[in-house]
Amino acid sequence: MTSDKAWWRGATIYQIYPRSFCDTNGDGVGDLPGVISKLDYIAGLGVDGIWLSPFFTSPMADFGYDVADYLNVDPIFGTLADFDALITRAHALGLKVIIDQVYCHTSNRHAWFQESQQSKSGARADWYVWANAKADGSPPNNWLSLFGGPAWSWDGRRRQYYLHHFLKEQPTLNLHNPDVIDALIDTGRFWIERGVDGFRLDALNVGMHDEQLRDNPPANDIGTATKPYDMQEPVYTLSQGDMRSVVGKVSDAFRKAGGEDFFTVAEVVGKDPHAAMADYTDGENTLSAAYSFDFIGAEDASAALLKSACAHWESSKGRGSPAWALSNHDCRRIATRWRIGNDHNANARLFALLHAAFRGPTFIYQGEELGLPHADIAFDDLVDPEGIANWPASQGRDGARTPMPWRISERNAGFSNGTPWLPVDDKHPPLAADIQETDANSTLSFFKEVIALRRNSKALRYGAFEVLKSPDAIFAVRRTLGDEEWVCVYNICSENVAWQPEPFADYEIIVHTNYARTGVHPPEFLNPLAAYIVRRKR
Repeated sequence: MTSDKAWWRGATIYQIYPRSFCDTNGDGVGDLPGVISKLDYIAGLGVDGIWLSPFFTSPMADFGYDVADYLNVDPIFGTLADFDALITRAHALGLKVIIDQVYCHTSNRHAWFQESQQSKSGARADWYVWANAKADGSPPNNWLSLFGGPAWSWDGRRRQYYLHHFLKEQPTLNLHNPDVIDALIDTGRFWIERGVDGFRLDALNVGMHDEQLRDNPPANDIGTATKPYDMQEPVYTLSQGDMRSVVGKVSDAFRKAGGEDFFTVAEVVGKDPHAAMADYTDGENTLSAAYSFDFIGAEDASAALLKSACAHWESSKGRGSPAWALSNHDCRRIATRWRIGNDHNANARLFALLHAAFRGPTFIYQGEELGLPHADIAFDDLVDPEGIANWPASQGRDGARTPMPWRISERNAGFSNGTPWLPVDDKHPPLAADIQETDANSTLSFFKEVIALRRNSKALRYGAFEVLKSPDAIFAVRRTLGDEEWVCVYNICSENVAWQPEPFADYEIIVHTNYARTGVHPPEFLNPLAAYIVRRKR
């Protein structure tokens, strides 16, 4: 059984999108040697580990999430020897290493799919989801792709349709087939043997489908849908019950291979993810944690959103474990998406302090610690297929994936000597890491303070979690473990709000942001975007 003090419980994990992190060979694409060169910076943040987005062999139709070979490094990122060197250096710095595993689909150039295409009776014929056309030649049902259009594409060799929940270049694996699960577990063991400490399992609840291929019903809120996929209720394509058996099998296998504290975290997509999240993480033979789009899918900040999402996870026992992210490579950056008012620094510091409150591990996306705003990308510079398809309603995901700014005075902000695969936004170099590292009042310095506070407090890291009753604009939680008690308070609005925890005289302020008072007691009111963390006096 996983230890109550496993390294990942309450951990802060830094997400690296390798393409955009640091380029060492001048081709405009970040690489594994670039990651290695910045591990000292990451360790200096005080985080517990890193999560590497895909670096596997891929034709890059979806920039690495279309895997053509699970067991190798794509040449644009380096070699297996580079990966081994990364593991060695990270571990020497006390950093755990988590990598993505994409189990719902492969690239259409993966050898498994190319074999499956050849015949309806071959050894891997049913490793993917194939179905006959309807009598009129149309797809087997009404399922839609998250990236637009039908979730089915015709294959002339098999004279059948194959399922793809994302791009047509990403055929869906048939996880009802135990041979497929065994093969995926084998690929996981390969990386465990190379020293990884955990896996992030991409879009895991998309991994099972209804074998009867029943039509999805129309959505109840179809009038608010912004794309066709949202016009259906994914009753038969998301969070199928059989997925729980897959979770049990992979969890058991990876703990046996990597140790009881090996970390597995599922990304769970959809509008109502909490039941699946609890199902995948609660009880024996389950994943370590799961996270959803509660925050990264929300376009506006509000205390109501935070209260609602966190209320599902109150208590430290008898429930599964959530994980939390405010930004990642698939959404607009938090500093822009949740911006309240015009004070960029105040917003960034409030979001930094939010990370200290949550129960379960939290993820910080590269550049979030610098307070980077979302980048503006011209149509001619877009490379994300989702963004191109939905222009101008959406720029897609490219604005969150632009190069990391390291040094203000260097070409491309120190990311690359070549032409970057995405342009550097003009707003980013003034926020570069080298400027902020020498400024004690920078967003980066504040992030380090918050990370250290969480890491050094048993209650903030492992303790029980309670959402407190508070005014509508206030998000407040209590964290307790033994005789240690903390209260974290946030004003998620642009107005002054009068409120403080009771009895306020029992608390002393440990860290605060966006208000002038520095006394030992919590203030009687909170300024716009003010936040503080207080500890009960012993």
